[in-house]
Amino acid sequence: MTMATVIGCGGAWQVEVMEETRAQVVEPETGKARQLDRAALPPGTREGDVVVDGRLDPELRARLAREVEEKRGRLAVPVPPGLDL
Repeated sequence: MTMATVIGCGGAWQVEVMEETRAQVVEPETGKARQLDRAALPPGTREGDVVVDGRLDPELRARLAREVEEKRGRLAVPVPPGLDL
């Protein structure tokens, strides 16, 4: 599988897991995950990076990170006063 067939489909992919020779990427819109060779990703790619059309997209990575933080904030359960966890 090459980057052209996986990443160059016009969609965005977020790198979830980086292993020695393989990487798991997830399509943010659908949640569909795939495995591919690390060499198919742009040089310097790290976990959490977003790849669009074969290039890293730091703005989209930042937006997705903000969305996750906002969602976590909405799902957080407040601790009642005086309760030690």
